[in-house]
Amino acid sequence: MKAKALIVGAVGLAGMVLLLLLVIILPSSEETCGAGTPVVPSTTQALTEPNCPATGAAAEAGLQDGALRALRCVVARFGMMDMRGVVADDAYPDHREGRAVEFIVGNDQAKGDAIVAFLQQSAANFHIDYVMWKQRSWTPDAANGTQWTPMEDRGDPVRNHMDRVQVTIKSVVATSTVSAPPEVSLASMPGAVNEAGKLTGVGRRQYPMAAGTFTISDVFGARGGTHMGVDMAGAAGTPIYAASDGLVVASGPASGFGDWVVIDSIDESGKRYSTVYGHMYESGIHVHTGDIVTMGQHIADVGSNGESTGPHLHFEVVPGGRLTGGKQVDPMPWLAGSALPTAGTTPTCENGFGTAGGNLAPGKVPPELEIWYRRAGSLCPQISASLLAAQGQQESGFHRGLTSPAGAEGLAQFLPGTAASLAPDGQPYVIDADGNGTASLWDDGDAIIGQGRYMCALAQKIQGWENEGKVTGDVAALSLAAYNAGEGAVLASGGMPNQVAAHFTETRPYVTNILAAEANFRSMGSEGRFQPNSSAALGPQVVSAGEQWLGTRYVFGGGGTQGPSNGGFDEPGFTAASVFAASGGAITLPGTAEQQWEQGVEIPLIKAQAGDLVFGNFGIRGPATVGVYTGDGRMLHAEPGGVVAEVPLQNGMKARRVGQ
Repeated sequence: MKAKALIVGAVGLAGMVLLLLLVIILPSSEETCGAGTPVVPSTTQALTEPNCPATGAAAEAGLQDGALRALRCVVARFGMMDMRGVVADDAYPDHREGRAVEFIVGNDQAKGDAIVAFLQQSAANFHIDYVMWKQRSWTPDAANGTQWTPMEDRGDPVRNHMDRVQVTIKSVVATSTVSAPPEVSLASMPGAVNEAGKLTGVGRRQYPMAAGTFTISDVFGARGGTHMGVDMAGAAGTPIYAASDGLVVASGPASGFGDWVVIDSIDESGKRYSTVYGHMYESGIHVHTGDIVTMGQHIADVGSNGESTGPHLHFEVVPGGRLTGGKQVDPMPWLAGSALPTAGTTPTCENGFGTAGGNLAPGKVPPELEIWYRRAGSLCPQISASLLAAQGQQESGFHRGLTSPAGAEGLAQFLPGTAASLAPDGQPYVIDADGNGTASLWDDGDAIIGQGRYMCALAQKIQGWENEGKVTGDVAALSLAAYNAGEGAVLASGGMPNQVAAHFTETRPYVTNILAAEANFRSMGSEGRFQPNSSAALGPQVVSAGEQWLGTRYVFGGGGTQGPSNGGFDEPGFTAASVFAASGGAITLPGTAEQQWEQGVEIPLIKAQAGDLVFGNFGIRGPATVGVYTGDGRMLHAEPGGVVAEVPLQNGMKARRVGQ
């Protein structure tokens, strides 16, 4: 962030949803992946256990689910104390409804502070509406962020909550007209609770389409082992239902699927899994990322979007999580009642399951930073955890204590003035995300969450400019450019900065490097892309991976291992994406046809096989054209001025084989 401009003043981002509550509510695990060191002090770790044991306290009687869970888990962490639950008094409606609990700590202010910190970290798990403590209230929502709001003086220390912490739980609201079944109550039924909260491990399941409305049109493992779900053909508009209770972690565009929905759930034994629903149209999706859904809820309608040959639902079951490196299994035995296989992930290792930040591949950033990138990558849909990690690598190489010649500081290389300027929610971009009492550029969590908050603000502003026709280009790429050169440079240029020499020598390479590196930080398949099969041959998978982008428009300089950019591909960008996806990220091709010609080994064209690369238009420096051979004299090719299509080979083409 060497030359970024200071953002000040109102930014007018109507409808902006910087999901700041996730700064507080996303889970910290007891251990980071492979690190063995606590993410935060033990007294402020978020809840990672199942429902905590009953306390026997009279205050439990009549409490709603979240309030009951909060009471039990606070007692499990801090021991028995005086507590107040349901009160039959209209003056205290939250207590009367069983939504509020008071933990009376007397003069032990440190204990009260610790209880508050624990409640904040576990806000999603308990569905917290607000917390009151020391004549202040805290509300974990997008409007108020994490700030404390002073309360009016109510006349005595008790009503001012000087000696007690009150937590009030949100009323549960269904996300559609389908009512939640009454047996979902956590108070009456045991079950695991996901670390990210809101998920109940009750083991319920059903078919995602009603009997008589579909036929199985393609089975799991078809197409040479590349079809990783089952296809349920039905009339366009046929309702699709949630196959199990869970949390929506993705909803919207996905390569190959057109649009999709991903729901993270936990089964009766505490195993994590996702159900995936694909090929719907945007208008046929009725849930959003972050929604809680119940089994049988109408979540979408059958469409024929993306790589689809007719109206159908593509349905997957993914032990371990679709966004978090899990592998698909045949859904049919699971739908019939069979148990899920054990996923190859460590159950206590926080890998982003249950959050949009799950697209960060495990082990790609220093372990103690992983949770923060996952949290920051869940703040807005335009900015992913993998993009922020790639940006962090570019800015600081994940090294602490750095100060640039321009005065940018810390892991995210923030200028202090930018860090202190106000975000759209009225708080500084860099906040006290780690809860240590100080907002600092030198603290890991504060810096990374600040990076995410700033990038999301830029993305929302740039999206608004694109909607107004003031700029064009990929929102994520332009947000990176604005982070480096300032938002004014993007606006003045109508897109990628081009006003001064530094825009070409610094800003554009900065953006290019981060976008090229992003794929290496991304969990394969986390955006709906092709899922490689390690036991299958590479060549046919290169073709299958490329076919998911048929119809994607040609964009000069577009694409690469990260997939399309600026809305499309050029020729080498398309082949790089296809090979990267098919190899599970193991093979990264360079960005020009000439450089790709230097990879692998040349194969006589007559012996070329599906998945080999074919090159043409040779000049002094090498070939200018590259595509993916599909057999029978044809190739997948990003056609200049057109789209990705399967076309005949050009005269004089040669073939090379990579990765075999």
